Amino acid sequence: MRLFEGTPFDRPPRCEKCDQLEEECVCPPEPPLRIPPEQQTARLSIEKRKKGKRVTVVRGLPEEGNDLPELLKHLKDRCGAGGALKGEELEIQGEQLDRVRETLKEIGFKVKG
Repeated sequence: MRLFEGTPFDRPPRCEKCDQLEEECVCPPEPPLRIPPEQQTARLSIEKRKKGKRVTVVRGLPEEGNDLPELLKHLKDRCGAGGALKGEELEIQGEQLDRVRETLKEIGFKVKG
């Protein structure tokens, strides 16, 4: 007799939707949870970096519930500038406050700063 024989731990895991073994399941993955932009507030600021360089920083958007890399790409395209994602902060090179504000409002975010 095995230790877990007859318990849920003894059986291979199955899909909750189709009841197939997880290795054989063909169900599509569930889409990631997305928070609507209307329920979020982005905080904008301009910061000074090394050698006097200025960057526009977007804060206040959680990593969970947002596709921050895609949003950064969209902002960089609209501003015609480079940028970086550092944790939950989006950085756009230069003083792009007005363009970033307009773009975020078009998407539906509330904007402060």
